[in-house]
Amino acid sequence: MYAWIWRKLPLGVPGKLIGSLLLATATVALLWYVVFPWAEPLLPFDDVQVTQDSGVPGGGSGVDGDAPPAGDEHDLPYDTEQNNTPPPSPSR
Repeated sequence: MYAWIWRKLPLGVPGKLIGSLLLATATVALLWYVVFPWAEPLLPFDDVQVTQDSGVPGGGSGVDGDAPPAGDEHDLPYDTEQNNTPPPSPSR
């Protein structure tokens, strides 16, 4: 198919290079502005469903007192208020 297109493009090698670039650009533009917007409602990429059930057997849903204690939410093993990394060595 690509060999047939290459043979049908006019004006020698420079014309064939420019023509193939224009064909590729037109194909991308057709996909971007026509095909993808048409197909977007048919695809389930943004069909997000949030439920109350965690889906884990025996796991809590965060409702009715199953939430973790408030102190565990931000319990980090390092200090976030200051930079504790040593400065870079001058040999690098």
